[in-house]
Amino acid sequence: MSILIIGKVLEIFKSKILFFVGRSVPMEKAGIVYECMRCGARVPSEELELRGGETKCIICGYRILKKVKPPVVKRVQSK
Repeated sequence: MSILIIGKVLEIFKSKILFFVGRSVPMEKAGIVYECMRCGARVPSEELELRGGETKCIICGYRILKKVKPPVVKRVQSK
């Protein structure tokens, strides 16, 4: 019985990892996106707000996240 429960939990965990790791999250759709320094999972800021504002990875629980820079370079005119 417990092996079946563990199998289901692992399936859910793998689907979450496949969703966040290796797939880019569109910046304009997700707002600010953070990347876990340990596992590389991408965590949208909305997901952090849903979890009570804690700054930690939703996959591995590591507390060091870095902000992902947008893929487009802004060009600013100087005078």
